[in-house]
Amino acid sequence: MTAHTGPKGPAARAPAFTVLMPLWGKDVPERVEIALASATLEQQLRPDLLILTVDGPLPAALEAVVDRVAAGEFGPARVLRHDAHRGVAAALQDGLETSPHDLVARADADDICRPERFALQIPRMDAEGVDLLSSSMREFSDSVPPGTGPLRTRPLTHEAIAAYLPQHSPFHHPAVVLRRSVALAVGGYRDLPLLEDYWLWERMMLGGARMANLSEVLVDYRVDEQLFARRGGWRLLSSDLRLQRRMLLDRVTTPVGFLRNLVIRTTYRLVPGWVRRIAYRRFVENSGPVHGAA
Repeated sequence: MTAHTGPKGPAARAPAFTVLMPLWGKDVPERVEIALASATLEQQLRPDLLILTVDGPLPAALEAVVDRVAAGEFGPARVLRHDAHRGVAAALQDGLETSPHDLVARADADDICRPERFALQIPRMDAEGVDLLSSSMREFSDSVPPGTGPLRTRPLTHEAIAAYLPQHSPFHHPAVVLRRSVALAVGGYRDLPLLEDYWLWERMMLGGARMANLSEVLVDYRVDEQLFARRGGWRLLSSDLRLQRRMLLDRVTTPVGFLRNLVIRTTYRLVPGWVRRIAYRRFVENSGPVHGAA
């Protein structure tokens, strides 16, 4: 169990939990340090364990950061290593299987967790029997300071999330806390480029997971110039096709919904990056009150 001292009174008890963060050779050391501190030392409710999964070889500057993690500079930690780069799904699955705690909080190596994140999320998991919980995020970049960029929201209630899932991923992955036992029962993370999280959410929902989102912004999400460029192309379209076929077979979507989603996603993946950015802002993040209200 973890204790923390909040701004209003004495220490409170909370369920034990793990923070899971993947790392690979193209991460930026200075950003990784900020992300690590934000998810551990700066939290009002600190994790009982940090699992850092190193996915492939690292340059010397990143190895120095990993050495500090292993030495306990960011609190209790385990470092897992892949000799070769296997992808984020494999890195996350290894961390999920290794965690000694049933509650696992995701964090990315270039985002910033707000100090109150786990103090708000972790108690709710047990108090309300939630198996999968995320929150709103705000974008930031080198030119847009944290807390000032575009808002990213998602539906809040289980029912609204289930209705939204056939069209878009209903959770912000960098802000997720999940129940390890429920995730592993449906196979955990499986390789599907850039959609490994969406596929897991679908399987967890079908497996009976209780789902929710918090309206509070608990993560500042880094957006660089290449983000929307990376989200295009035939490889990502292939992932879309695989997942949409799976959702059709699982009866999560209908034949009409399947065709509609394929048309939309084919267009989205194959247009230029600047068009993709505008489309995402207009049709995903700002498509109606369902995102910000129950």
